[in-house]
Amino acid sequence: MSYDFDLFVIGAGSGGIATARRAAQYGAKVGIAEYDRLGGTCVNRGCVPKKLMVYAAHFSDYFNESQGYGWSVGETSFNWEKMITAVNNEVNRLNGIYQRMLDNSNVKVFESRGKFVDSHTIAIGDEKVTADKILIAVGGHPVKPDTIPGIDRAITSDDIFHLKEQPKRMVIIGGGYIGVEFACILNGMGTEVTQVIRSDKILRGFDDDLRSEIQEAMQRHGIRILTNKPKIALEEGEDGINLKIHGEKEETIATDVVSLAATGRIPNIADLGLENTQVEVVNGAVAIDAYNQTAEKHIYAVGDCTDRINLTPVAIQEGRAFADTHFGGQSRQMSYENIPTAVFSDPEAATVGLTEAEARDKYGDAIKIYRSKFRPMYYTIPNIQEKTLMKLIVDTNTDKVLGAHMVGDGAAEIIQGVAIAVKMGATKANFDATVGIHPSSAEEFVTMR
Repeated sequence: MSYDFDLFVIGAGSGGIATARRAAQYGAKVGIAEYDRLGGTCVNRGCVPKKLMVYAAHFSDYFNESQGYGWSVGETSFNWEKMITAVNNEVNRLNGIYQRMLDNSNVKVFESRGKFVDSHTIAIGDEKVTADKILIAVGGHPVKPDTIPGIDRAITSDDIFHLKEQPKRMVIIGGGYIGVEFACILNGMGTEVTQVIRSDKILRGFDDDLRSEIQEAMQRHGIRILTNKPKIALEEGEDGINLKIHGEKEETIATDVVSLAATGRIPNIADLGLENTQVEVVNGAVAIDAYNQTAEKHIYAVGDCTDRINLTPVAIQEGRAFADTHFGGQSRQMSYENIPTAVFSDPEAATVGLTEAEARDKYGDAIKIYRSKFRPMYYTIPNIQEKTLMKLIVDTNTDKVLGAHMVGDGAAEIIQGVAIAVKMGATKANFDATVGIHPSSAEEFVTMR
């Protein structure tokens, strides 16, 4: 049977675009549908604008710290409107780059929502196209839990990038990495931040030492973190929103007209027409095998809509592995072991491999932990009590490094290099035999005894 396209991609986020371009490079005829802006969550409502805001939030500390080094800093002020305009201008620039990349790759872009008519046919607005293979790459979206009364008064993490005015007071609901990052961003810009979480610690799923170190630092920097608060409600207040906390000790927190709900994301698969295919949905996500294949043999899925590991680089790697396998003659599958990740909090954190709890559960008493906690040289002259934490988890049976974790300046940049060693199966002896770069914080990873 003849089809309009060899591959049709639904969703032009990071994973979808990477797949489309790679397949086209192999000579496939590729189409892609996107009803929103090119680049998906990462470029438009996630990694890129968030990281730019992280940079902006650090300047208040830089101004203060520079005085210890002899600099005289005059009166400073922060202009939210100028910052948010600059951030969104950069997003617009990136959208144009993505369009040019797809055009240069001869990928046909359809600016509308794609929906399955049948397993080989996609409706895009009033048009219908057919494809031999179809890739679902529609990403995810934030949710407002309906278990919280008055949650409609809250905004989501997507909305923070479009606030016209900086909130003087902000309540953040949720202790995941998105909530933690925005708490630190807003705090650094001068907003009074309260973060409300259900458990006793932020960042569930990360190493416990990392979680404790970041939480303590956030509180030291002036963020109020309310723990073990499962019952909350939002109500209209006299000058904004009142957050009602119910429990042994009831409390009302007055916040501005905005309250950020950072309570998770779900796959964006509603109204996709999956019922017109044999594609299976399990726990709200597209079910796939090790090669990203669905129950419909010619339909595949990558990225957040599969709810495996919801990270931009993972979606890109999944998509490229799919294109290499089906259009490049290089059969390969995505490896989910030792994927590094970072939390752009203040202080920053990054990690690769197993947490201590995961390692002990898997290897028991064979685990040995190496820790180092110190004040980096940068903070000595300004006399600021900022600490860096580094941690290695080692299997004493093999001497293999199973996990590396860091909290401190440059954590993401440092762990990216360490991740290569961990991915290759480096041993503690390999780390010990590596000469450190002195003076640097990174050298601590090769000097821990």
